[in-house]
Amino acid sequence: MSWKAFTKSLLFHSNKIVRRLKSFVLHAHPPPPPHVVRRPPSSDELPAAADVTVCKVEGGLLMSPSTFPYFMLVALEAGGLFRGLLLLLLYPVLLLLGHDRATKLMVMVSFAGVRKEKDGSPSFRVGRAVMPKLFLEDVSAEVFDAAARRRRRLVCVSSMPREMVEPFLKEYLAVDAVVAPELRAFRGYYLGLAESDGEVMQRLDMEEVIGMKERGGAGDGDGDGQVTVVGIAGLGNSFHQLFQNYCKEVYVASEWARRRWRPLHPRRYAKPLIFHDGRVAFRPTTSATLAMFVWLPLAVPLALLRVALIVVVLPFSLAAPIAAALGIHCRCIAASTLRAAAALDLFVCNHRSLLDPLYVSAVAGRADLAAATYSISRLSEILAPIRTFRLTRDRAADRAAMQAHLSRSRRGGGGGGGGLVVCPEGTTCREPFLLRFSPLFTELGADVQPVALHSEVAMFHGTTAGGWKMLDPFFLLMNPSPAYVVHFLDPVAGGGGGGGGGPEVANEVQRRIAETLGYTCTALTRRDKYLVLAGNDGVVANNNKSN
Repeated sequence: MSWKAFTKSLLFHSNKIVRRLKSFVLHAHPPPPPHVVRRPPSSDELPAAADVTVCKVEGGLLMSPSTFPYFMLVALEAGGLFRGLLLLLLYPVLLLLGHDRATKLMVMVSFAGVRKEKDGSPSFRVGRAVMPKLFLEDVSAEVFDAAARRRRRLVCVSSMPREMVEPFLKEYLAVDAVVAPELRAFRGYYLGLAESDGEVMQRLDMEEVIGMKERGGAGDGDGDGQVTVVGIAGLGNSFHQLFQNYCKEVYVASEWARRRWRPLHPRRYAKPLIFHDGRVAFRPTTSATLAMFVWLPLAVPLALLRVALIVVVLPFSLAAPIAAALGIHCRCIAASTLRAAAALDLFVCNHRSLLDPLYVSAVAGRADLAAATYSISRLSEILAPIRTFRLTRDRAADRAAMQAHLSRSRRGGGGGGGGLVVCPEGTTCREPFLLRFSPLFTELGADVQPVALHSEVAMFHGTTAGGWKMLDPFFLLMNPSPAYVVHFLDPVAGGGGGGGGGPEVANEVQRRIAETLGYTCTALTRRDKYLVLAGNDGVVANNNKSN
């Protein structure tokens, strides 16, 4: 009996040891690598039965072979010029490092010491309000079509911080899930450090992210109820285990194929990009950023010279020729004759920048025009070469004050008593869209002279929703050659005295301006803009930090 008991015990323990050794061997050896396809992804070549596409953002979804412009934009917009200059000086070092190490260094330089939340915003404002435009202009149409078309789920993977990439991926491309490292913060400030790949995969339930739990299958797609996952690789080796463990095939594009990619058309966005913020108006590549820093020592005195000569020193009648001599271009187009257009007293235009009323007044040859404004800085009011007419957002009071101003104009004899320039959008819009026109101007009982304005800048935006408004005209005039197109349209009969035709007249003026410029009419308002860009409703109480 003792021998049989000893034999049974030995067999039991030997089987236990064998099971543990098998388990150890299975865990020690990773699963077989996915089949790597050395050709660019195409919606026709990817397996039609694929349920999930895992796409690398940098080098995969994005056409650019470098992430430097994105970190430079963060450095300039969130950290300032000195941080951007430091990142530019480190560019030779970045070339010596690999992609993953260079990304960590750029994260450190761009984010260390940057405030995590500002003015109660729920997320990183630059990532939400500034970054989407730069990212969307770099999305490859071929890769996006291959990744999104006929797929049940699209997962994007990035080594860039989640605070940078998630807003544009989820809001404008309708990506289902984003796998990216989060930035570490201490007492409301970023430390310049991000999570490692392992920490990200531990924080996220990868099977839930990829969608395997919905069907309860694995990633090879060989059986019923299983999920087929296809990968699109990109730059660097970050999240290599994610592609290795879950993807059946991984597509890799060559440099030759990348050069043939074209950007995704804005019509393919999940929602149109109407609002964006930030001062930088160009793609901050290395050469473009270097050109900006070379131009800055000339831009500041040039902007001051333009303000001094055009606004302060010389008569307003000489503003147009002096502005042209200093590099400010303006083109005028009139539907009939400029003299007939300038004879009216109520000019209604779309809003592109703070200088809109000045261009209308200069082109029309009417130094007696007044600009109806809201929430501009005191400095801008002092420097304005024409009168400014401050609105209070009290509809009855504003209508009475505007009617009183126009009545004085009529008593003064046509245009001699002074007219009014109104921007009924209430705020600026950089993209080719028109916001809703407030019908207040139709209640003044005067014929309307619609004016379509289009502006172009090469380096700096002259508007902001989250910066200092008093600097708007200076940033606009710091551009090498800011350009304006002023188009006077055919007059429109006013709605008159608060009658029912007011909204219809406002919509008609909006439609005519949009047709002329090739813009799209929207029903969005100032409040919608500030909710998107600043997290507030845009109502200010006599301060200088709104636009």
